[in-house]
Formats: sequence, structure tokens, C-alpha cells
Amino acid sequence: MPTPDLHALPTGTVSFLFTDIEGSTELLQKVGDETYRDILEAHHQVLRGAFARRGGREINTQGDAFFVAFPDAGDAVAAAIEGQMAIAAHTWPAGAAVRVRMGIHTGEPTLGPGGYVGIDVHRAARICSAGYGGQVLLSESTRGLLGGTLPPGVMLRDLGEHRLKDLARPEHIYQPVIPGLPAEFPPLKSLDVQITNLPALQLTSFIGREREIEEIKRLLAASQVVTLTGAGGSGKTRLALQVGADLLERFAKGVWLVELTPLADPGLVAQTVASVFGVREVPERPLLDTLVDYLRTRELLLILDNCEHLVEEAARVAASLVRYCPRLRVLTTSREALGINGEVAYRVPPLTRPSLQAGTSPDDLMRSEAARLFIERAVASNPRFVATEANAPAIAQVVHRLDGIPLAIELAAARTKVLSVEQIARRLDDRFRLLTGGSRTGLPHHQTLRAAVAWSYDLLTEAERVLFRWLSVFAGSFTLEAVEAVCAGDGSEPTAGVDSADALDLLTRLVDKSLVTTESIDHDVRYRMLETIGHYGAERLAEAGEADAVRDRHLAWCVRLAEDVEASLQGPDQMRGLDRLELDHDNVRAALERARAGDARTESGLRLAGALTRFWMLRGYLREGRDWLESFLARGQGGSDALRAKAAYGASVLAQHQGDHARAEALAAESLQRYEMLEDSLGTALALNVLGNVARHRGDYATATAYLERSLALSRQGGQRWALAEGLNILGLVARRQGDLARATATFEESLAVWRTLGDCWGLAASLAHQGVVARHQGDYARARALHEESLAWRRQLGDRRNIAAALSSLGVVEWYMGDYHSAATLFEESLALSRELGDRLNVAATLCSLGFVIHRLGDAQRAIAVLEEGLRLSEELEDRVNTATALCNLGIVVAHQGDYSRAATLQQASLRIYHALGNWSGVADCLTGLAWLAASAQASREMALRAARLLAGADEIRVAKGVPLPPSDQAEHDSIMAAVRAVLGDHAFASALAAGRTAPMDDLIAEATA
Repeated sequence: MPTPDLHALPTGTVSFLFTDIEGSTELLQKVGDETYRDILEAHHQVLRGAFARRGGREINTQGDAFFVAFPDAGDAVAAAIEGQMAIAAHTWPAGAAVRVRMGIHTGEPTLGPGGYVGIDVHRAARICSAGYGGQVLLSESTRGLLGGTLPPGVMLRDLGEHRLKDLARPEHIYQPVIPGLPAEFPPLKSLDVQITNLPALQLTSFIGREREIEEIKRLLAASQVVTLTGAGGSGKTRLALQVGADLLERFAKGVWLVELTPLADPGLVAQTVASVFGVREVPERPLLDTLVDYLRTRELLLILDNCEHLVEEAARVAASLVRYCPRLRVLTTSREALGINGEVAYRVPPLTRPSLQAGTSPDDLMRSEAARLFIERAVASNPRFVATEANAPAIAQVVHRLDGIPLAIELAAARTKVLSVEQIARRLDDRFRLLTGGSRTGLPHHQTLRAAVAWSYDLLTEAERVLFRWLSVFAGSFTLEAVEAVCAGDGSEPTAGVDSADALDLLTRLVDKSLVTTESIDHDVRYRMLETIGHYGAERLAEAGEADAVRDRHLAWCVRLAEDVEASLQGPDQMRGLDRLELDHDNVRAALERARAGDARTESGLRLAGALTRFWMLRGYLREGRDWLESFLARGQGGSDALRAKAAYGASVLAQHQGDHARAEALAAESLQRYEMLEDSLGTALALNVLGNVARHRGDYATATAYLERSLALSRQGGQRWALAEGLNILGLVARRQGDLARATATFEESLAVWRTLGDCWGLAASLAHQGVVARHQGDYARARALHEESLAWRRQLGDRRNIAAALSSLGVVEWYMGDYHSAATLFEESLALSRELGDRLNVAATLCSLGFVIHRLGDAQRAIAVLEEGLRLSEELEDRVNTATALCNLGIVVAHQGDYSRAATLQQASLRIYHALGNWSGVADCLTGLAWLAASAQASREMALRAARLLAGADEIRVAKGVPLPPSDQAEHDSIMAAVRAVLGDHAFASALAAGRTAPMDDLIAEATA
């Protein structure tokens, strides 16, 4: 169709309607070319009529797809409904079934030379793509403009939030339910919106517990914290998971499981909870405070599993969360209650058991939860197993002797592959006598469970027992390769474990006997021992005198793993390496604990911790990593100078990212001294990079440059590309702070080239972001946008949410400078929301300072002032001088437009003083322009006009000299000030004043502006 008349298209708030035929290719193949052409022609005629009657403007039609714009959201929805009804009522050639999907979104798009552009167009198209033939989908913004007005009989169905392809934020989607047309459709074709990390419960059936589940649900409705208590193996975890699965629809933000079993350090409880939500540590702020901020308004259920060994810290974390997060519910499992205010403890009872009276039948068994569980698991283990009149009494005896404890019953049922139920019952009887000193009554739960595990252990072959014991050294999950490395050998070592050739077969047997479980992660199988079984294995390992040797083998394996993966963390396999270490993080923690257990293992501890530095930094384990490194450094003996230099360097990097610059400097200095003594050019360069970055943060640019130039010389000489790229990045930041944009650009471009060669995603994203800021200062907005968008894409791939927020804010500044205030506000709001979630106060402050000015340009002065004042307060609190100056400058402009010239002058002058002290010439130019505007506006006198002209000329001279042109968004106001001053002075005096301003010493201009 011809290109529409752009002047006739609606502007301002516009509703976009996208449509297409579902399964058009299949329909074409079914009816043939000629019939399909007739169908398409009729389709176009039917829909065009409906759209035109409601004032829709057809923007584009390609094949079977329409793109239509409406000035009114209600008309767009009515047109879609009318169109769907007409499609359903039409008689199609060859009896074809034509089903059209439609999506509507309302926004404020930009109308460019080629038509509508902007994110709103893409959002409408993606909403349409998520639906099905016969379905109409609306965005939240469209629904909000309907005001409850819908065609007669039509209702809206809330389909919830969905992530759509290529869009940064989820969309809340609604479906009009149209009388006479289908109302039920499959789940939307959106990206997965993860609302839970619960495991796939359907892999094994859940037997009974209906009464308990309902009771726990009622308790959670009335109490913020519910703790399931009971002996190990009583089914607390499985019951909690089932309750969580049942409540998924009850909690808008989902149900989230945190497994505390692998943790030994109480200080890691908050870190583990935070990692489930992707909340990262923020410099100079307790992680628990950041986590509270993230969860403060979210309605979700948090399951803390196996708290008993960390009960005090779990109680502290849970109490803090529920105190400040009123919509949060916490369900915990523990062998004892947490003991916090508002907690309700619920003791998990044993499964119901059948009668032990003679004559128990299979039907009687099926009315018992414990017997049903035994029978189902027995059949899973041995498909030929059948509950009969003959074995029913023995089944009843087994589940009674096991006290109805689910884990013990499952272990017993697994033995039906090799034993009859009667044999199992007799063995349990013998084992109970051994564990209770002959008493057959009053069996404590832990003794009952221990009997079941011990009995299973005794049934193993000797090789199986060895592997069972040795597997207990693993924390969390592990791979077959790890088993082969730690638990197997060729027989040449005194403690070689099992034979390498037998490891897989033996491991499979332990899985078959329910002593080891499996889980699939990214198409790889990992193994895990249940906690209680692992503890039993550890006891047997100690009894066998093997514990020290096996734990040392596990430590050695973790060291090899970390060192093998370390190199990949600086190249194209970065993501794979990070994920690999994340999977074995619990094993690594256990190995670090082993290394800390004695001075003899200090060297292994230094090797392991030193190799993990970059993993800890990129994944946000700043405190944990620094604590490990400093704990090994604190030992006076053990470890070579090279290992200590590397550990000190790693600790300095993590301290720097935490904002602890003093400690970072001390550690880097120690590292530098050792590396220089060793004549290690790479280590020396890396330590110098840290020292240079610390000096940059302090504003000591001369010292920073000296450190960095020395580092670069060493890196170039030794061909150390990673250290070279890092040093170039920091040196570029120094040059940018000094206003030398040409040098900054050259430095960042060289850095970027090296990062691309290395394939390092993190460094690449950082360098792109730095270059984007320089390009923006230089007025190359197209390049700035492209650089920030590429950086954002890398940040998203890495899952680096803190820097995702920073990248969104940087893109917002570009849109602001280009004059697209709506797009800028959208980006700032998204960045601000994410930064608030993460507790990143630095980026919150920076974004508020920009958002406030954009809101002012959109016409909401009162909100702009409130936002800027919040940004100013926060920047001052953080002692962030750059953003303090920005907030003061922008706030001065806004209040000046409100007519408060006195306050505006005070604010602008305060900003100018800070910018001048920092050497931020772009900011100085902005303040001089703002003060010139005040001089011209506040008092239309010749003296003030002369001052305004001089200040304007000085600001323009700075921009030319420093290569920081005036943003296009400010050009119109700048020109109007110039015209107003010229009108007061006349051409000759105006030209003379400009000349005086251009040649005046900068200190004189600053003094005049701040007088």
C-alpha cells in the first residue's frame, strides 16, 4: 500500500494495533495460491472496514499483517473487537478457518521521516506475536486509558506480566473476552517469567499429607513466618516444596527456595538468599539491607530449607526480612524453631500407618500414607513388586518400625529389588536392637533413620561402601569427573579409593539404591547425597581413618578446578567458566574450610582463593571472597611470595569494588612490593592498575597517571594484554575526568580493541560504556547510542544487573540530549527501579539528577523539583561531588523557570564552584550558561545583559576548547538567551561583550559568575 500521509497521522498519545493471520503458511499450503489470494483479499476488506469505522489510520500492510494507528485507545479496542467478530462471522472460500491475532499498545511515539519510530511500535508488535488466532491482547497502558469503557458484554481478563522478546521490561497483558467468541487460549507465547525456582516436583509423586498442607496454608495466611520442625528425614523439605507449589498462584512474585544445607559459615546465609534473587553486594552497604530493599514491596513466599545448623543466623535474616517486608511470607524447615517474634512452629507428623492386626489386606495398606509410599517406591525400584495378602502384614510392620518417616521408608522400599519385604522386616528388627541397646520401644526418630541408613550401608559391597564414604566429602552437587578425580585411582596410591574403571558403575549402583540422587543441569547430570546420608557417610569415613586423606584430595581437586577455569574468566569462555564455578561453589567453600583448618594447608588455600578472585568479583561475592583471601594472608607462615602477592592483589580488587579504597591501596601496595621483588611484570602491572584506580577515585590524577603509565609500559613490554586493556580503561577515565576527551577517546579505543581480541565480555562492556560517555560529550549521539546499546547487550548476557541499570541511565542521557524526553524518562525510570531494587544508591542518585531535569522538560515542574531534591540529598549523603554538582545545576535551572531567581543563582553558583574544583569543564560551561540566563532574565538592565553576554561567550569558548558541544536539546534556549541579550545591548555592544568573554581569564569569569 502507498506510504501514508505523515501529516495526517495521529501524534501525542497513540494506540497501535498489529494483526496477522495465525498459521498463514499452513493455510496457503492447504488451499493453494488462488484460493489463498481470495481469502487474503476478503480478510483485508473485512478488517479495513472495521478499522476505518473507528478512525484507524493504516500505517502498513505486509502480506496478512496490518499495522494501524488510532488517536483513541477505546476506538482501537473497539475496532479490534469488531474485526474479530467480523472475521468469525465471515464465510471463507473453501470452508477455510481464518484466525487472526491482534495486539494493542498505547504510547507516545516519535513521528520520523519514515513514520512512527520508538519502543512503543516494537512493544505493540511483540504483544501481537504473543497471542493466538481469535485473541486480542492489550498492554497495561492501553487498559489504563479505557476508563472502564468497553463494548457491551465485553470483559477484560488479566493475563498477568510477561516478558516479550527484545523488550527490557515485562508487560502486563489483558485479554478482552468477547461474547460469542472463544475465550480460552493456551498460555501466551512470551519468554518465561520466572516466578519460582522450585524443583520439578512431578518427578516423584507426593503421597498423602493433604491435611498438613491445608493447615500450613492457613498458618501462612495468618502468620509471616511458619517453621516446619521434625527429625531428619521426616519429610519437612518435601512438604514445604509441595506447599510452595500449591501456592504459586497466590503470590504475585512467586515462590523461591533457598537451600542452606551446603553452608557451613553462618555469614553466608544472607549472601545465599540474595543470590537466589540476583541481588548483588553494593559497595559500603550491608548486603542484608540491600536484600531488604529488594524484597520490601514484593509479595512472595520464601522457603528457607534446613536451617538447623545455622539457626541463629537464619533467625536473624528471617526476622529482618519480615520486619521490613510486610508482603513477604517465610516458610522454613528446621529441626528446631527459629525462635523469632511472630513465628508459628508446625511439627511435621509421621505419615499415617496401617494397623498391625493380623489380616491386614492390600486395600487396608492403600488407606495408609506410609504404606502407599512404600508400595509406590517399591514398584519404582522393582517393577515386578506387588502388594499381596501374603506380604501386606510385613509391609505394615516395616513402615511402623520406620516410624512413618518418609526417607527411611524410601530407603527400605529400594531394597525390594534384592530382598523380600519379610527379609527387610527381619533386618530392620536386628538393626533396631543394635542401635537401641535391645529396646524395641520408644524409638527416637534420629535412631530410626540412622538404622535405615546403616542397614543400607551394610548391604553394600565393599567397593560400594568405599565410594559411599568418600562421596561424603562433597558439598552440594558434584559431577562424575569430580568423583573420578577425588574418589578413584589406579591402585598405586595408599588411599586410592575405588578403581577408576569401576567408578561409574559403582556410582550408578548407589543411585539405584537411593543413596545418591541425580539432577540435570544444562544437559549434564550432577549427583548429590542427601544431607543425613552424607553425615552418616562422613562418620564412617572418620571411623575408617580416611577423612584427612580424602578431604585433602577434595581440596586438591578444587584447587585444580579453580586454576583450570581461571584463565577462561578473561576470555570468550567467560560465561561458561563463571557458571562452572557457580555449580561447584559449595564444594569450593568446603575446600576453603579444609584449607583453613591448619597452617600446613595455607599454600593450597592461597592457590584456591587466588584463582577465584575474578569469579568472586564478577558474580558479586565481594565480602566472602575478600574474607577468604585476607584470612589466608593473615597467616604468618605458609605460601610462597608469588601466592601471597596474587592473594593480596585479589583482596585489593575486591576491597576496591566494595569502596574500601584505603584497604585496597594497602593491599595493592603489599602486592606490588612482592611482585617487584619477584620481577613479575604481569603482577606488577596489575597491582599498579589498582593503585592507579584508587588515586583516580581520590581525584589525584597526577599520581593515577604515573601508576598507570608505568603499568602500561610493563604490559606492552611483556605482551600482557589483559593488564594492558584494564590499565587503558582506567587511564581513559582519568583523561575524561581531566577534560581531555581526545586522549580519553584514543585510550578507550585501544582498550576496546584489546578486549575484543581477548573476547572478555565484562571488559568489553565497560570499555564500550566509557566510549559512549565520551562520544556523548563530543556531540556524536548516534555513536554514543550504539556504544551504550552494545554495552547493555553484553551486561544483559552477563546478568550484571547493577551495570544494566547504569547502561539504561547512560542511554537515557543520550535520548535527553537529543531532545527525546519521553524516551529518556522511560529509560531513567527503568534504571531507577532496578537500582532501587539492588540498593545501588550511587546509581539511584545519578539517575534522579538526570530524571528530574527531563521531567522538567516534560512540563511537570513540581515533580521535577522533588526528584532533584531527593537526588541532591542522596548525593550529598554519599559525598558524591559530581552528582551533587549536577543536582544543584539542574535544580537551579528548574527553579529559575519557576521565577525563583535568588534560589536559582545560589544553586548554580554552588554547582559552579564544585565543577570548577573538579576540573569538570562541561559542567562549568552548563553553569555559566545557566547564570547568564539568570542575568538576562532576572533583571533586564544593561549591566546584567553585559554580564550575560560575557558568561555565554566564556561557556561557548570552553565547549570549543574542550570539544564538548552544546546538546541539541539546549540549542533553542541558548539561542533565545543570545537574542534577548542582543536586543538589550545592540549589535555593537553585544559583539564587544562576546569578545571580552572569549578572551577573559577563566578565573575572572568564575569570580564574576559567583559574585
